[in-house]
Amino acid sequence: MELDRKQLKLYLVTNSDGKTEEEFLKSIEEAILGGVTFVQIREKDKTTAQYIDLVSKALKITRKYNVPLVVDDRVDVVLATGADGVHVGRDDMPVETARKILGDDRIVGATTKTVEQALAAYKAGADYLGVGAIYPTTTKVKTVLTSTDTLNDICNAVPIPANAIGGLNKDNLGVLKGIPIAGICVVTAIMKAVSPRKAAEELIEAVSKL
Repeated sequence: MELDRKQLKLYLVTNSDGKTEEEFLKSIEEAILGGVTFVQIREKDKTTAQYIDLVSKALKITRKYNVPLVVDDRVDVVLATGADGVHVGRDDMPVETARKILGDDRIVGATTKTVEQALAAYKAGADYLGVGAIYPTTTKVKTVLTSTDTLNDICNAVPIPANAIGGLNKDNLGVLKGIPIAGICVVTAIMKAVSPRKAAEELIEAVSKL
C-alpha cells in the first residue's frame, strides 16, 4: 500500500489501561480531532474475540476521518476486521511473512533499532519503520534505547519513512531536530492526557517545528 509520509506525522499507539471501552474509543476520536494522523491499536491482554470487537469499533472512527489504522502484531485480527495493516515488532511475525499473508494492498510497519534491522525490514517489504526507544518509556518494562545518531543513520539508509518512538512528549522533541523523520509515535503523551485532543494539538505543533 502506498503510504504518504504526511500520514505518519503524529502516530498514536493506543493503550486502554484504566479506560472503559467508551472512554478508550472517545480518546481515539478526540486525538484524531486534535491532529493524530495514524493509529495503531495495541492490546496485549485481550482475547482474540475482544481484540476483533475493539478494532472493528475503532475502525468506524478512523474511517470517518480517513486515518489509517493498523493492528499491533496480530495479522489474524487485521484479516478479520479489514484493518489497514499490521505493525510487527522484533519478536513478532517476520515482515516478509506478514507481507505474504496480507498482500500488497495493506500496510506493514516494523520496529527497528539498528541500520541493519532497518535495511532488512525494508527489503522484506515494510512500508514504514518505528525506531526507538529514544527515551525510556513507561509502556514496557524493559526499554532498549536507540541513539538519535542511529535514528538519523536509519532515516538516511532506507527510502521508506521512519518515525521516532519511545517516551516522546511535546517538551522533549528537541533532540530530533534536523533528523529526517516522517513523524513521531506516542502512547502516554496522548492516552494518559486529561484532554487527548489538546495533547494532540500541542504535539502536532511541536513536531511541525522540527
